[in-house]
Amino acid sequence: MNKYKPVGKRGLFDEHESYEKLSAIGNPLEMIENVIDFEIFRSTLEEGILTKEKKSNAGAKPYDVVMMFKILILQRYYGLGDTQLEYQIIDRLSFKKFLGLESGDKVPDEKTVWAFREKLTNKGLVEKLFSQFNEYLESKGLIMNEGKMIDASFTVAPRQRNTRDENKKIKEGKGDELWNDKPNKKKHKDIDARWTKKNGETFFGYKNHAKVDTKSKFIDKYKVTDASVHDSQALDDLLEEEDKGQDLYADSAYTGKEQEKIIDKYEMNNKVHEKGYRNKPLTDQQKANNKEKSKTRARVEHVFGFMEQSMSGLIVKSVGVKRATGIIGLINLTYNLFRYEQVIRLNILN
Repeated sequence: MNKYKPVGKRGLFDEHESYEKLSAIGNPLEMIENVIDFEIFRSTLEEGILTKEKKSNAGAKPYDVVMMFKILILQRYYGLGDTQLEYQIIDRLSFKKFLGLESGDKVPDEKTVWAFREKLTNKGLVEKLFSQFNEYLESKGLIMNEGKMIDASFTVAPRQRNTRDENKKIKEGKGDELWNDKPNKKKHKDIDARWTKKNGETFFGYKNHAKVDTKSKFIDKYKVTDASVHDSQALDDLLEEEDKGQDLYADSAYTGKEQEKIIDKYEMNNKVHEKGYRNKPLTDQQKANNKEKSKTRARVEHVFGFMEQSMSGLIVKSVGVKRATGIIGLINLTYNLFRYEQVIRLNILN
């Protein structure tokens, strides 16, 4: 016998009351939707994703592309896997409201989410969407172009269990020759990610190299490499002609003759930290200069700090550099979207 009394069906008024409570506490999804019209991405998504109209109306109607894109933003902001993402959309009121879903509406399953992300990645749409939003920021005067900061952060990938011989082949660039007799095993093997060490810690995966506007802290451009690539090696890929005349801030990892040549090539003002060497330590003046530069350079750490803390860390659960690049691009775009909300809110408050 059930000793608990039923409380009755949940009505529209109860749901509305829950939304109001979420809003009062501070719902980040509501806050971002108040300032961003996601319809701005529709044409880019439809041109890249939608195939030619079907000859018949048979089969399931495809999900709205803007809603699917917003699902990927949810995934990146909350650090959810595909299976968990489906569950949370069904379970959470705030997710449903953000996506424009009503209770009882059909929710895309994990395979549908995976397939949509694959299309975005394979057609290079993540980069297009990132650039499109940056053009929007430029039109609002929110990328100040009064200085740039460069830095890189590790993005962790699932660790591989390979033999020494297998790892040796992968390092030699012969990874594609492995596991051809075991195709199911091969598709789960990441031969693009690499191991590296920093400050005594070991990492496996990729690097998110980012150029960030010093004033607004929006990510201006990014480059994805495996984790073993030195930070400074992405410098030439990140700088552009439009950076001419601006100050460039970076830590001492970007110090060196080759890096100085690249900075000179783009005619930027070199504000990179100076590095001390054995038998040639930094002078007191150089230390003072570095301390002054740090007041600006440290702002880039706020970007990766937001990703680590508010966005549940820099992690990819995919295989291969192409998919990792797509996911990291979505992470960077998600950061810029939420940074935009912060900037608008702070401007209103001030």
